[in-house]
Amino acid sequence: VFLRELISNASDALDKIRFLAISKPELMAGKPELEVKIEYDAEKKTLTVRDSGIGMTHDDLVKNLGTVARSGTTKFMEAMAEGSADIGMIGKFGVGFYSTFLVADRVTVASKHPSSDTQYLWESLNGESSFKIAEDPRGDTLGRGTEITLHLKEDYTPMHPLSSA
Repeated sequence: VFLRELISNASDALDKIRFLAISKPELMAGKPELEVKIEYDAEKKTLTVRDSGIGMTHDDLVKNLGTVARSGTTKFMEAMAEGSADIGMIGKFGVGFYSTFLVADRVTVASKHPSSDTQYLWESLNGESSFKIAEDPRGDTLGRGTEITLHLKEDYTPMHPLSSA
């Protein structure tokens, strides 16, 4: 489930940059390829999904990931059961994204939007209702797009063998 959500989000980001680049071709400058890459590192026990889509600004990270982090997935699910949750959130980046915590202790999201000079790093730990956002200390490693790294739980075993890239 979590991997399908991440790939779906990446695909949406590619669609958005492709659409916006029709009227603003400069958005593709320096990085014309549209791609999604998935990497598994058995030694570090990480799974990374990287796309060259539209990316997110600082405010996008707060809006798309922070809302669910602050309210908590559990509270959201309780509100769903009570019928008071905003059903419009289903399928949006954030709600499905939190399924990553089924397999990860920590999730980091690096993102670079073409309108921003800064690449940001978002991080949250499983079980916490808070997150951190800061300038990525690595600088601009993406050019444009988003990189989601799942730091897998110690007891997580993939259903299918994964090989390192």
